[in-house]
Amino acid sequence: MISNKESKFIKSLQLKKFRKLENRFIVEGAKNVLELIRSELRVDRCFVTETFMGNYREEVAAAAVACTVVSEKELSKVGVFTNNNAALAIAEIPQEHALDYSRSMLGFDRVKDPGNLGTIIRIADWYGFDTIVCSPDSVDCYNPKVVSATMGSFARVRVVYADLSEVVGQMETCYGATLNGDDIHRVSFKEPALILFGNESTGIAPALIAQLDQEVKIPAYGGAESLNVGVSTAVFCDNFRRVLNKK
Repeated sequence: MISNKESKFIKSLQLKKFRKLENRFIVEGAKNVLELIRSELRVDRCFVTETFMGNYREEVAAAAVACTVVSEKELSKVGVFTNNNAALAIAEIPQEHALDYSRSMLGFDRVKDPGNLGTIIRIADWYGFDTIVCSPDSVDCYNPKVVSATMGSFARVRVVYADLSEVVGQMETCYGATLNGDDIHRVSFKEPALILFGNESTGIAPALIAQLDQEVKIPAYGGAESLNVGVSTAVFCDNFRRVLNKK
Protein backbone atom coordinates (compact mmCIF):
# COMPACT_ATOMS: atom_id res chain seq x y z
CA MET A 1 0.00 0.00 0.00
CA ILE A 2 1.16 3.54 -0.77
CA SER A 3 0.79 5.77 2.28
CA ASN A 4 -0.70 9.25 2.09
CA LYS A 5 2.73 10.72 2.81
CA GLU A 6 4.33 8.70 0.02
CA SER A 7 1.49 9.59 -2.34
CA LYS A 8 1.91 13.31 -1.72
CA PHE A 9 5.67 13.05 -2.17
CA ILE A 10 5.37 11.17 -5.46
CA LYS A 11 2.83 13.65 -6.81
CA SER A 12 5.02 16.58 -5.78
CA LEU A 13 7.82 15.21 -7.99
CA GLN A 14 5.67 15.86 -11.03
CA LEU A 15 6.70 19.50 -10.60
CA LYS A 16 10.19 20.75 -11.43
CA LYS A 17 10.55 22.92 -8.30
CA PHE A 18 10.02 19.92 -6.01
CA ARG A 19 12.30 17.68 -8.09
CA LYS A 20 15.00 20.29 -7.67
CA LEU A 21 14.26 20.75 -3.96
CA GLU A 22 14.28 17.03 -3.18
CA ASN A 23 16.87 16.07 -5.81
CA ARG A 24 14.58 13.20 -6.82
CA PHE A 25 12.53 12.17 -9.85
CA ILE A 26 9.99 9.49 -10.65
CA VAL A 27 10.20 6.71 -13.21
CA GLU A 28 7.07 4.93 -14.44
CA GLY A 29 6.37 1.77 -16.41
CA ALA A 30 7.93 -1.67 -16.57
CA LYS A 31 10.56 -0.88 -19.22
CA ASN A 32 11.80 2.32 -17.61
CA VAL A 33 11.87 0.94 -14.06
CA LEU A 34 13.79 -2.15 -15.21
CA GLU A 35 16.36 0.03 -16.98
CA LEU A 36 16.61 2.14 -13.83
CA ILE A 37 17.35 -0.74 -11.47
CA ARG A 38 19.86 -2.19 -13.94
CA SER A 39 21.73 1.11 -14.06
CA GLU A 40 24.12 2.79 -11.65
CA LEU A 41 21.54 5.39 -10.67
CA ARG A 42 20.53 5.41 -7.02
CA VAL A 43 16.98 4.19 -6.38
CA ASP A 44 15.16 5.10 -3.17
CA ARG A 45 12.11 2.88 -3.53
CA CYS A 46 9.97 1.01 -6.03
CA PHE A 47 6.23 0.45 -5.99
CA VAL A 48 5.36 -2.58 -8.12
CA THR A 49 2.39 -4.79 -8.90
CA GLU A 50 2.34 -8.49 -8.06
CA THR A 51 2.61 -9.28 -11.76
CA PHE A 52 5.76 -7.17 -12.15
CA MET A 53 7.32 -8.69 -9.05
CA GLY A 54 6.48 -12.18 -10.25
CA ASN A 55 8.09 -11.55 -13.64
CA TYR A 56 11.22 -9.77 -12.40
CA ARG A 57 11.73 -10.97 -8.83
CA GLU A 58 15.35 -12.00 -9.44
CA GLU A 59 16.29 -8.67 -11.02
CA VAL A 60 14.64 -6.72 -8.22
CA ALA A 61 16.45 -8.84 -5.64
CA ALA A 62 19.80 -8.44 -7.42
CA ALA A 63 19.38 -4.66 -7.47
CA ALA A 64 18.74 -4.69 -3.69
CA VAL A 65 16.03 -2.06 -4.08
CA ALA A 66 13.34 -1.55 -1.46
CA CYS A 67 10.03 -2.55 -3.05
CA THR A 68 6.41 -2.29 -2.00
CA VAL A 69 3.80 -4.40 -3.76
CA VAL A 70 0.75 -2.28 -4.66
CA SER A 71 -2.31 -2.47 -6.87
CA GLU A 72 -2.59 -1.11 -10.41
CA LYS A 73 -5.21 1.32 -9.15
CA GLU A 74 -2.76 2.77 -6.62
CA LEU A 75 -0.11 3.28 -9.30
CA SER A 76 -2.53 5.07 -11.62
CA LYS A 77 -3.61 7.37 -8.80
CA VAL A 78 -0.15 8.62 -7.83
CA GLY A 79 1.59 8.61 -11.20
CA VAL A 80 1.31 10.73 -14.32
CA PHE A 81 0.23 7.85 -16.54
CA THR A 82 -3.11 6.22 -15.83
CA ASN A 83 -2.18 3.18 -17.95
CA ASN A 84 0.84 2.27 -15.79
CA ASN A 85 0.06 -1.26 -14.63
CA ALA A 86 3.53 -2.37 -13.60
CA ALA A 87 5.87 -0.17 -11.57
CA LEU A 88 6.87 3.26 -10.32
CA ALA A 89 10.19 4.21 -8.75
CA ILE A 90 11.70 7.18 -6.94
CA ALA A 91 15.31 7.84 -7.91
CA GLU A 92 18.02 10.32 -7.03
CA ILE A 93 18.98 12.92 -9.63
CA PRO A 94 22.68 12.24 -10.35
CA GLN A 95 25.31 14.88 -9.76
CA GLU A 96 26.40 16.79 -12.85
CA HIS A 97 29.99 16.37 -13.96
CA ALA A 98 32.14 18.56 -16.16
CA LEU A 99 31.64 18.16 -19.90
CA ASP A 100 34.18 16.08 -21.79
CA TYR A 101 35.00 18.16 -24.86
CA SER A 102 37.04 15.32 -26.35
CA ARG A 103 33.78 13.47 -27.11
CA SER A 104 31.09 14.37 -29.62
CA MET A 105 27.77 15.49 -28.19
CA LEU A 106 24.37 16.86 -29.17
CA GLY A 107 23.16 20.34 -28.24
CA PHE A 108 19.65 21.78 -28.07
CA ASP A 109 18.63 25.42 -27.93
CA ARG A 110 15.31 25.95 -26.14
CA VAL A 111 13.71 22.56 -26.82
CA LYS A 112 10.36 22.77 -25.06
CA ASP A 113 8.33 19.64 -25.76
CA PRO A 114 8.82 16.76 -23.25
CA GLY A 115 8.05 14.12 -25.85
CA ASN A 116 10.63 15.58 -28.22
CA LEU A 117 13.39 15.59 -25.61
CA GLY A 118 12.55 12.06 -24.54
CA THR A 119 12.73 10.85 -28.13
CA ILE A 120 15.99 12.74 -28.63
CA ILE A 121 17.55 11.03 -25.60
CA ARG A 122 16.52 7.66 -27.02
CA ILE A 123 18.00 8.54 -30.42
CA ALA A 124 21.24 9.71 -28.80
CA ASP A 125 21.49 6.39 -26.98
CA TRP A 126 20.95 4.45 -30.22
CA TYR A 127 23.70 6.33 -32.03
CA GLY A 128 26.21 6.23 -29.20
CA PHE A 129 26.05 9.81 -27.90
CA ASP A 130 26.23 9.70 -24.11
CA THR A 131 25.91 13.45 -23.52
CA ILE A 132 23.30 16.01 -24.50
CA VAL A 133 23.68 19.71 -23.69
CA CYS A 134 20.57 21.86 -23.42
CA SER A 135 20.09 25.56 -22.89
CA PRO A 136 18.85 26.32 -19.36
CA ASP A 137 15.43 27.33 -20.70
CA SER A 138 14.80 23.92 -22.23
CA VAL A 139 12.35 21.38 -20.77
CA ASP A 140 13.55 19.51 -17.68
CA CYS A 141 14.95 16.09 -18.58
CA TYR A 142 13.48 14.65 -15.36
CA ASN A 143 9.96 15.65 -16.32
CA PRO A 144 7.99 12.34 -16.10
CA LYS A 145 6.87 12.69 -19.72
CA VAL A 146 10.47 13.07 -20.86
CA VAL A 147 11.61 10.06 -18.83
CA SER A 148 8.76 7.95 -20.19
CA ALA A 149 9.52 8.84 -23.82
CA THR A 150 13.16 7.75 -23.46
CA MET A 151 12.13 4.10 -23.06
CA GLY A 152 14.96 3.55 -20.59
CA SER A 153 17.66 5.55 -22.36
CA PHE A 154 17.60 8.17 -19.58
CA ALA A 155 19.75 5.72 -17.60
CA ARG A 156 22.58 5.83 -20.15
CA VAL A 157 22.48 9.36 -21.59
CA ARG A 158 23.14 12.35 -19.36
CA VAL A 159 21.58 15.72 -20.06
CA VAL A 160 23.52 18.81 -18.97
CA TYR A 161 22.07 22.31 -18.84
CA ALA A 162 24.61 24.96 -19.73
CA ASP A 163 25.27 28.21 -21.58
CA LEU A 164 25.42 26.95 -25.16
CA SER A 165 27.54 29.90 -26.23
CA GLU A 166 30.27 28.78 -23.85
CA VAL A 167 29.96 25.15 -24.92
CA VAL A 168 30.20 26.07 -28.61
CA GLY A 169 33.28 28.12 -27.80
CA GLN A 170 34.96 25.12 -26.17
CA MET A 171 34.20 22.51 -28.84
CA GLU A 172 36.69 21.82 -31.60
CA THR A 173 33.97 21.72 -34.27
CA CYS A 174 30.34 22.83 -34.17
CA TYR A 175 27.67 21.96 -36.71
CA GLY A 176 24.21 23.50 -36.64
CA ALA A 177 20.96 22.23 -38.13
CA THR A 178 19.49 25.09 -40.16
CA LEU A 179 17.35 25.51 -43.27
CA ASN A 180 20.07 27.41 -45.13
CA GLY A 181 23.12 25.24 -44.58
CA ASP A 182 25.14 22.84 -46.72
CA ASP A 183 23.50 19.61 -47.89
CA ILE A 184 23.99 17.02 -45.13
CA HIS A 185 24.74 14.34 -47.70
CA ARG A 186 27.81 16.27 -48.86
CA VAL A 187 29.27 17.22 -45.49
CA SER A 188 32.52 15.59 -44.36
CA PHE A 189 31.80 15.41 -40.65
CA LYS A 190 34.65 15.17 -38.19
CA GLU A 191 34.87 14.74 -34.45
CA PRO A 192 34.86 15.59 -31.64
CA ALA A 193 31.97 17.80 -32.58
CA LEU A 194 28.84 19.41 -31.22
CA ILE A 195 25.75 19.04 -33.39
CA LEU A 196 23.38 21.85 -32.45
CA PHE A 197 19.62 21.91 -32.95
CA GLY A 198 17.20 24.75 -32.37
CA ASN A 199 13.81 25.46 -30.89
CA GLU A 200 10.88 23.62 -32.48
CA SER A 201 9.42 26.88 -33.85
CA THR A 202 12.24 29.40 -34.19
CA GLY A 203 15.34 27.27 -34.72
CA ILE A 204 18.80 28.10 -33.40
CA ALA A 205 19.24 31.58 -31.94
CA PRO A 206 21.07 33.95 -34.35
CA ALA A 207 23.86 34.57 -31.81
CA LEU A 208 24.62 30.85 -31.73
CA ILE A 209 24.43 30.49 -35.51
CA ALA A 210 27.17 33.13 -35.74
CA GLN A 211 29.45 30.87 -33.66
CA LEU A 212 28.99 27.73 -35.77
CA ASP A 213 31.76 26.27 -37.91
CA GLN A 214 29.23 25.02 -40.43
CA GLU A 215 25.50 25.22 -40.99
CA VAL A 216 24.00 21.99 -42.30
CA LYS A 217 20.56 21.31 -43.75
CA ILE A 218 18.49 18.22 -44.50
CA PRO A 219 17.36 18.75 -48.09
CA ALA A 220 13.62 18.62 -48.71
CA TYR A 221 12.21 16.59 -51.59
CA GLY A 222 8.55 17.39 -50.98
CA GLY A 223 6.33 20.18 -49.78
CA ALA A 224 6.57 19.92 -45.97
CA GLU A 225 7.64 23.15 -44.27
CA SER A 226 9.94 21.53 -41.70
CA LEU A 227 10.82 18.39 -39.77
CA ASN A 228 10.17 17.54 -36.13
CA VAL A 229 13.35 18.15 -34.08
CA GLY A 230 13.44 14.48 -33.07
CA VAL A 231 13.34 13.38 -36.71
CA SER A 232 16.05 15.92 -37.60
CA THR A 233 18.21 14.60 -34.76
CA ALA A 234 17.93 11.04 -36.06
CA VAL A 235 18.83 12.08 -39.62
CA PHE A 236 21.86 14.05 -38.42
CA CYS A 237 23.08 11.32 -36.09
CA ASP A 238 22.77 8.69 -38.82
CA ASN A 239 24.68 10.75 -41.37
CA PHE A 240 27.31 11.75 -38.80
CA ARG A 241 28.01 8.13 -37.86
CA ARG A 242 27.88 6.96 -41.49
CA VAL A 243 30.50 9.48 -42.62
CA LEU A 244 32.81 8.80 -39.68
CA ASN A 245 32.55 5.03 -40.08
CA LYS A 246 33.82 5.35 -43.65
CA LYS A 247 36.99 7.13 -42.57
